Amino acid sequence: MLSPVTTRNITSRCTETAEGFCMSDLVKGKVTICVVNYKTPELTKLCLRSIRKFTSYPCEILVIDNNSQDSSLGYLRSLKWIRLIERDTSKDPDGSYSHAAALDTGLKNCDTEFFMSLHSDCFIKKQNWLDDLVNCFAGDHSIACVGSGKIESTSRLLQMLKTATDLKTFKRKLFGEPDSVGIYRYYNRTICCLYRTEILKRENLSFLAERDKGLTSGQKLYFELVDRGYKTVELPESVMGQ
Repeated sequence: MLSPVTTRNITSRCTETAEGFCMSDLVKGKVTICVVNYKTPELTKLCLRSIRKFTSYPCEILVIDNNSQDSSLGYLRSLKWIRLIERDTSKDPDGSYSHAAALDTGLKNCDTEFFMSLHSDCFIKKQNWLDDLVNCFAGDHSIACVGSGKIESTSRLLQMLKTATDLKTFKRKLFGEPDSVGIYRYYNRTICCLYRTEILKRENLSFLAERDKGLTSGQKLYFELVDRGYKTVELPESVMGQ
């Protein structure tokens, strides 16, 4: 496990969001797990079942459906142990936008101390996994999020082979290709990332930020957290992939 980046301390304080939500109303010791669904019935079913099987830490499972209109939506409507929000995506320009907008919807409807983004193709395999992630915050209110880079399900050997044959990355590093936007900058991905809700809401951050410049959902959000002096915990991909 990597240590949090040491930066300036930021104390926790009660503030009110633009929607009139008071930070003191956040439920302490609880996580909102936000899963975005779009026409992935089997993946979503496995994801949700794995959460329910291996999670003991207090949580609410919030599923945002991006107008699937297939069997996955019928399945979600039948579940009594999740909270389902159905989005109208008719005005969304593309799927990438829809996913980021769904995470924003989840954050807006989050009233717990922590907010987690979890992709529908991410399956939990370890008991007390959520407890371990929450413990990374260690009571430090200046830690904004805990996560990892890209999580690979392939073997370590194949990952090393992929890295060694990544000619595009090699060429970029060799010739010093400029990156003013931060496309190649490290960030904790939304595949499986735990955020402190109060910080995201207080800083008015969005998963949609600078998507039009080629950044993926949550990428600019992470940059903003770091650039504004918050600490983050970057877990090795080998740990998150367990």
